[in-house]
Amino acid sequence: MTFFFLSLYFLVSDFVHLHNHTEYSLLDGAIKISALVQKAKEFHLPALAITDHGNLFGAIEFYKECQKEGIKPIIGCEVYCAPTSRRDRKLAPDIPESSFHLTLLCQDFTGYKNLVKLVSLGYLEGFYYRPRIDKELLSEYSEGLIALSGCLKGEIPYYLSRGEEEKALRAAKSFVEIFGENFFLELIKAGLKGEDKIISGLISLSKRLGIKLCATGDCHYLTRGDKLAHEVLLCIQTNRKLSERNRFSFTSEEVYFKSPAEMKETFREIPSAITNTFSIAERCNLILPIGEKRFHLPPAEIPEGYRSESEYLTYLAEEGLKRRLKNIPQSYAERLRYELSVIKEMGFAGYFLIVKDIVDFARSQGIPVGPGRGSAVSSLCLYALGITNCDPLKYDLLFERFLNPERVYLPDIDIDFGDKRRDEVLSYVQKRYGEDRVSKVITFGTLQSRAVVRDVGRVLSIPLSEIDMICKAIPFNTPLSLAIEGDRELKRLFATNETYQKLKEIALKLEGMCRHVSIHASGIVITPWPIWEMIPLYRTTENETATQYDMNSLSDLGIVKMDILGLKTLTIIDETCAQLKEKGIKIEIEKIPLDDEKTYALLSSARTTGVFQLESFGMREILKKSKPQRFEDLVAVVSLYRPGPLSQGSIDEFIKRKNGETEITYFHPLLSEVLKETYGMIVYQEQVMRIASVFAGFSLAQADILRQAMGKKIPNLMRSMEEEFIKGAEKRGIPPEQAKRLFAAILPFSGYAFNKSHSVGYATIAYQTAYLLAHYPKEFLSVALSNEIGSSDKIGQWLREIKEMGIKILPPDVNKSFYEFTLEEEGIRFGLGAIKNIGKAFAESIVRARKEGEFSSLFDLIKRTKTFGNRKGYEALIKAGACDQLNPDREYLLQILDEEMAKAQSERWEMRSRQFSLFEKPQEEEKKEKKTRRVEFTSWEKEALGFYLTAHPLEKIPEYEFFNLKRISDLPAFSDKSCIFAGLINGRKAKTNRRGERYLILQVEDLTGSCDVLLFGEEGEEKRRVLRTDNIVLIKGVPRLREDRPLVVRAEELLPISDYKKWVARIVLELKEEGNLSGIKEVLERYRGEKEVFLASNARSEKRNHLRRMKSLSVEPSFELLSTLKSLPNVKKVRLDFLL
Repeated sequence: MTFFFLSLYFLVSDFVHLHNHTEYSLLDGAIKISALVQKAKEFHLPALAITDHGNLFGAIEFYKECQKEGIKPIIGCEVYCAPTSRRDRKLAPDIPESSFHLTLLCQDFTGYKNLVKLVSLGYLEGFYYRPRIDKELLSEYSEGLIALSGCLKGEIPYYLSRGEEEKALRAAKSFVEIFGENFFLELIKAGLKGEDKIISGLISLSKRLGIKLCATGDCHYLTRGDKLAHEVLLCIQTNRKLSERNRFSFTSEEVYFKSPAEMKETFREIPSAITNTFSIAERCNLILPIGEKRFHLPPAEIPEGYRSESEYLTYLAEEGLKRRLKNIPQSYAERLRYELSVIKEMGFAGYFLIVKDIVDFARSQGIPVGPGRGSAVSSLCLYALGITNCDPLKYDLLFERFLNPERVYLPDIDIDFGDKRRDEVLSYVQKRYGEDRVSKVITFGTLQSRAVVRDVGRVLSIPLSEIDMICKAIPFNTPLSLAIEGDRELKRLFATNETYQKLKEIALKLEGMCRHVSIHASGIVITPWPIWEMIPLYRTTENETATQYDMNSLSDLGIVKMDILGLKTLTIIDETCAQLKEKGIKIEIEKIPLDDEKTYALLSSARTTGVFQLESFGMREILKKSKPQRFEDLVAVVSLYRPGPLSQGSIDEFIKRKNGETEITYFHPLLSEVLKETYGMIVYQEQVMRIASVFAGFSLAQADILRQAMGKKIPNLMRSMEEEFIKGAEKRGIPPEQAKRLFAAILPFSGYAFNKSHSVGYATIAYQTAYLLAHYPKEFLSVALSNEIGSSDKIGQWLREIKEMGIKILPPDVNKSFYEFTLEEEGIRFGLGAIKNIGKAFAESIVRARKEGEFSSLFDLIKRTKTFGNRKGYEALIKAGACDQLNPDREYLLQILDEEMAKAQSERWEMRSRQFSLFEKPQEEEKKEKKTRRVEFTSWEKEALGFYLTAHPLEKIPEYEFFNLKRISDLPAFSDKSCIFAGLINGRKAKTNRRGERYLILQVEDLTGSCDVLLFGEEGEEKRRVLRTDNIVLIKGVPRLREDRPLVVRAEELLPISDYKKWVARIVLELKEEGNLSGIKEVLERYRGEKEVFLASNARSEKRNHLRRMKSLSVEPSFELLSTLKSLPNVKKVRLDFLL
């Protein structure tokens, strides 16, 4: 740019803010970029700089925001400069600082590239507390950069503050030598101690060396009123409280974004410092390649004989389709030609070849690859290339949903690999395309509503119980302002309590700001040149390198990202097939029939333990009701089980239509073909596109634009698209009013209609796991359990369900178990790795040692595995029952553990200090008499495993098997209805709600799961006795299941399990043959009491109107009575019903 401004403003300021810290100066800058730019616009600033601490995280967002508002963006950074060398990790004796500050600004693209290198090297080579560079690097990469001497922590101000003028002079000369006329002395007036002395020294240096002065604000917050919010932010950063003395704080109230008038007044005695900011801004004319619709891809390798990437891609795709289909229908050939023409025209052939290269590598190494995810599943080209494994034409998937020729944007091909070998794929990509050209991608964690309330509340010293109370009232993923408006009690709470009012004001200012950085779970970028030529790099404390720009910023620059995901389910499928292959059963999982009756029977029964996407309670309920009978039904279920359709009742309507309970209707006959597979309902985004095409004559590319406009609620675009929709329908003979009604009718669905392509891909994985569970349950479940080692909650839940399937779970055993769960003839053997404090190395050392012979005693086990084991590990083995084969008395083994460990250690040292002669026998272990005192093992198992394995305490209550109660896993289906269930109390916490009412939260579990139980009211001595941890109680209460929160039960009453008779309503006998009471009356006569007896003789006996009371026969329930009745020949079932 040879001119300075194109401004819409009547008056343009001659001052420019050149030193500003946004939220990307993490937990130090309290300014959001959008607010900063809007304030600059309000002040009529012609240009604006961003200078965050040590990074360029926000540079692209800032650049775009400035461009949008007609303000010239100046990209910069306040870098950290090491006093000596960036590689020096020791403080110099005369300089107690690890780094000095220096403000750098980009003049042009060369300066930008150099700044990118500098901030990257700060992380990659100079990190010591902070990302540091040094003067060696500044000398090498100074071209195109303007340098300001920095704040009070700059090198020159530092020496001036200590009265070391000569050192300050040498420092100034060194910067002039590096930057020449592009070096300025930075003046900051923030009212800080010693500031006047520094400013005086800087002015003196300016005169002496002829260095120009520059005034900046060192802005850390937007307005003077944001001072408190900024102090709170600093406390969050340093984990301190506002009330603490000697905490890190900005003593000044002047580091806010002042108006030009305020800055001129502040520097009225030094006007050149103001005008020089304008001069500096004139020099800065950086233009970044944003919005150029150009994408940066590395060249794909093509064999000789092919003139271009497109030609080679065409060959591979055509050959691949021939392998897929013996006879290629014309529709497939035409679709492939069309896709290839679009890919070629948009310049993405190389990208497809790169993705194919990565997938081919994975398949060649036996690494599991998913069938496809996201909109990429809709591409026939990707299917032909072997990248995806779902035929898009079979499921009417639309290529335009993936790649729209009328909208130039980056394609999105995400690939799932088996999680255990994903790193091999990443290593290949780095090796193949160059480590300096492949990088992971950064993400930013923000202060969301609940998190910011917690952080600010802690800083303000608000009790944790009160913070919890407020946070629970804030719906998940809801902005704080909306949460307050939507909750009258929360609104009143903030309005009437002064401390809470302060909390609200500060939290609203800080909400949404960046709190920390992390690495994207799967995203990587591949560039045609070393990444740091254009993109700054960041290094984590775990030594992982990532881009400093997030996905959005990279996309703005035309950098193609790829998601290489690790999916555990693919590993489970692969390992199950491998286990079956060892038994001579060969399963090609990609070729299993999609119409298998046994699989659909399993899905319809909702016995989906370990089945991908289908094992949650809610999904099981839907499977039971919908009873899928074909693959398309499964695709629809995966799509509909999401918050939007659930809240709209779409899934219930779908089930009614599928099951013939509701008539299937269509808005117009033209829509019948489009909506037939989903019973007349709009479920998929692709259906919205088809409707626009069939009804209004839209091209599929136009229809995709309509889909986006509707989904994102873009008003202007929606208006114009509606007009086109009505005109197109009219051309097809459809009246405008009818077209308008249809447009309005599809609008609500478009907001939550799902990507069918993704559903097909994930329904495929769901079906594959269901198929394996239906046909090979033991093999599948043993592998699935092994892949959940480390997740005791899930293992515990699965084991309960596996037992219900009739599959035996064999206990852990040091002489039989491996690290993972394994299959034996009798059942599934528990894996040592699922025991707490047993790492993989220890478990594998046990397996290795027993190859020389089984362990004969605890001492033998310790002696042969001591290198990898420790006391905690051996204790866990004993408590989990893994040593029961050595000695079943676990209490005794725990008593002698220390002694045996000491003995094993002593023998090891003895063996090292002397050698046995060839004929000398080692001394036999002294045999100790085993103690036979019986102890309870269940609590030890819970401690060692995280769940009860041998038996749950509930199962030890003799009458429990006869209780007709709800199970905890059933409770979500009875939300807001009164229920009775039994459970073991695992823990309790006292709380106070926002109305000041005290209550208890009990953590309760049964054989099927766990939940929190809320209990209100005073806690007397009797209640304390009942509510002790490890007590078993009966609970009468109302379950509450909300979309964004776990199940909670509000208790109405509790009863010790021993007093269960107080709540028994009746005894019900279910007979095999009606009228045959042989032996029943005689038994009942012996147990006379107050509880009535009812007879039932059909499957619907749960309902009262199918029960018949036995007159003149009331009994006293007991285990003896119940078990005696159960043993009678004509009694099918005995149950105790409880009073609600």
